[in-house]
Amino acid sequence: MMNELPLDQVRTLLAVVDEGTFDAAAAALHVTPSAVSQRIKALEQRTGRVLLQRTKPVRPTDSGAVLVRYARQLARLERDARDELGMSGAGEPTRVSVAVNADSLSTWFLDALTEVPGLSFELRREDEDHTAALLREGLVMAAVTGSAEPVPGCSVRPLGRLRYLPVAAPELAARLPSGPLAEALGALPVMVFDDKDDLQDAFVRGLGGPGAGPVRHYVPTSEGFAESVARGLGWGMVPESQAEPLLAAGRVVPLAPGRWLDVALYWQQWRLDSPALAALAEAVSATAARALRR
Repeated sequence: MMNELPLDQVRTLLAVVDEGTFDAAAAALHVTPSAVSQRIKALEQRTGRVLLQRTKPVRPTDSGAVLVRYARQLARLERDARDELGMSGAGEPTRVSVAVNADSLSTWFLDALTEVPGLSFELRREDEDHTAALLREGLVMAAVTGSAEPVPGCSVRPLGRLRYLPVAAPELAARLPSGPLAEALGALPVMVFDDKDDLQDAFVRGLGGPGAGPVRHYVPTSEGFAESVARGLGWGMVPESQAEPLLAAGRVVPLAPGRWLDVALYWQQWRLDSPALAALAEAVSATAARALRR
């Protein structure tokens, strides 16, 4: 039937995307490059859509990404079935791929992983506003994300809010000019995680200003970011659990006592009957309930 998706064609599509070229996919599948090309053409004819961008490396189109995600989910179900039937290789752990933002990874997320022994984790660090894209492309099975809108084929549950405090080293805070805080912060250097980090600008906009100042220092690690703030390189929005010991030690001071920025986090995962994913989801939810604000 033309509305069916033959498994050999779907798996070939996944191999081409993962290997990057038709020739490499052919070698991985132990078939000829011509057979790979024929399967992809047949799948494109069956779906009525172009599934691959013939670039180097090959990339899926939006329609292709849907089938790539489907192929990865099939592979996950097959591995789960093999585990339940005792057909897995001896000592072969179940691998779970997860996208998580850097601040969660550095503050609370690792505690959840320790509650699920026997799994092999493949973590991909990405901004919480962009982790859902990795789910959509089928590159991960689950994600800590800032989006409450479920990715197609995924379930979503709220985790809580990660609170950020605006802080600076005492010597830098002493340089704040008088006047409205939104304008004063624009005169200080600011720490930024990377080009996707909007927290500092969002905080200043919340005060009525246009955004943080033009002098910016980029430090793309959570620990390095907090330490850079403490050393006076610039002010920044630091996760509450990282800021509190620095505040207690006098290494940083609050720039706006009583003000903060909360980022809502959600757990999204493939909607599969997978024991490994279910166990991880419960551990993540329980850990988040202890670590995040409700």
